Amino acid sequence: MTSRERVKNAMHFMPPDKVPVQFYYAPAGYYEHGEKLNDLYARLPGDFGPYERVPVPAPAENDYDSDGSFHAFRRDEWGTLKEYRIFGIAGMPVEYPLADIGKLDEYVFPPAPALSGEDFEKYCQRVKKHQEQYYFLQGAGSLFERLLALRPEEDVLCDIALNEPGINRLADKIIEYDSDFVSLGVRAGADGISFGDDYGTERSLVMNPVTWRAFIKPRLKELFLPAVKAGLDIHFHSCGQVGAVLEDLREIGVTSIWPQLPAYNMEDLAARCRSLGLAVAIHTDRANTMTHGTPRDVRELVMREYEVFRMADGGAWFYIEADNGFPFENLEALVNTVGELRRQ
Repeated sequence: MTSRERVKNAMHFMPPDKVPVQFYYAPAGYYEHGEKLNDLYARLPGDFGPYERVPVPAPAENDYDSDGSFHAFRRDEWGTLKEYRIFGIAGMPVEYPLADIGKLDEYVFPPAPALSGEDFEKYCQRVKKHQEQYYFLQGAGSLFERLLALRPEEDVLCDIALNEPGINRLADKIIEYDSDFVSLGVRAGADGISFGDDYGTERSLVMNPVTWRAFIKPRLKELFLPAVKAGLDIHFHSCGQVGAVLEDLREIGVTSIWPQLPAYNMEDLAARCRSLGLAVAIHTDRANTMTHGTPRDVRELVMREYEVFRMADGGAWFYIEADNGFPFENLEALVNTVGELRRQ
């Protein structure tokens, strides 16, 4: 099997020749472990793209407080000013371009992707070249997370609860913007669309499921519809416990999820997802096992994940990302154990 065929099988609950692997080359891990991480990842080629050695990043000279601790501010292309306290980890908004929702009419979104012309044709060629060996996911943005970056969280949640016109208009504009990325994926012939929105706390949804179904669900359905009609996979990420809306996600076309596994009972989640036809990206517990466990703990958990999610039968794959604070020996245990399973 090619890597692309392997992922397609896993996505659609057909046995792959070996369990697929997806890497995200997080800058925090490279900053902590340097070239050792490149050498480690080189031992386990992934299936979503070719392996390339990643340049080891470092903070800028002025990204430090007087006591020597990392502390930086960055304004992104959306106009949100974010504060960063850990290098390589997402910052927290401190200035919001739409703190005053009355400024919505004058707010300018970042440029959308070209859907025709020379740049678009070059993009299509890159996608086709990638697919000669690898599975291609087209990123399509976010909705709720983007709202929280443009407007303070308490205002967003209150506006949604009160069904304020401004928050509805802003949400519709975000969906309109994201839809260009979905269209890009469909027109370029991508294998799937990737969308991420964090709806959960460690125990439940951030909002009432009824509210989620009224405000979020119809917009996601509209966004995903062109990809669903074109037969693309819809890969969905949400941190936190979102079990209350898994059926809803499947109903609107989601075909696979990347969940925060410790928020669930693993056996229950595996059985439920297999019943729903939702494939699962297995991101081994980073908050506990990868950070505070031993290499033996990591190995045992990876083996358990493989068995519980019945990876040999399809329906799941391993997602590997090195966060800050992972002991290198735990990363070695993760990569080596997944590699061992791929050789079975």
